[in-house]
Amino acid sequence: MTPLPRPAETVATDAGMLALWDPESFTDVVDHDTWDLRLGADEDVRRHVRAGSLVPINIRSDGAFAVLVRVGGPDRPAELTERERAHGLVSSDAYLFCSSGRMWLSGIEAVGAQAWPEIVRFELPAGRYSVVIHLIAWEDEVGGVDCDGAPSATALPDFVVLVAPAGPGQDVFRTDVETFDPPGG
Repeated sequence: MTPLPRPAETVATDAGMLALWDPESFTDVVDHDTWDLRLGADEDVRRHVRAGSLVPINIRSDGAFAVLVRVGGPDRPAELTERERAHGLVSSDAYLFCSSGRMWLSGIEAVGAQAWPEIVRFELPAGRYSVVIHLIAWEDEVGGVDCDGAPSATALPDFVVLVAPAGPGQDVFRTDVETFDPPGG
């Protein structure tokens, strides 16, 4: 069964990073101390990125962001729309995500066994996936900003995340905690 498209979700962080993560990989994170041991430093996060249990959406900025996750499959590839392509600012290289059947999206501070209400939950069949994150310059689109300078009702999201089954032999993935390479880098 092909999942129905979902609208963009607003996801917030006070720790400078959002994350897509596999909840089965973090059942031992039960409080601040265990979170700090497993995710408190960039090298800790990088270990989870390399394992495919966490994909960072990281621009080192606190705030609330509109994130659209689009999952593709063999019959329906995960692609940007024409509008998203026209206003795309930068794209990441593909990250590995290993799903145990679910994929959760939250601020990095919510990763763990505690079911925080702000976690966005997706069913994702168990397997290996390729995840590419696109930063969208929604404010550059005519009509993207309302008269108060806020996103309009028709504004594009801040991020579009494309998730697709990893291809056969696809073994090279991005492992950086920073989602995007610096300009000129």
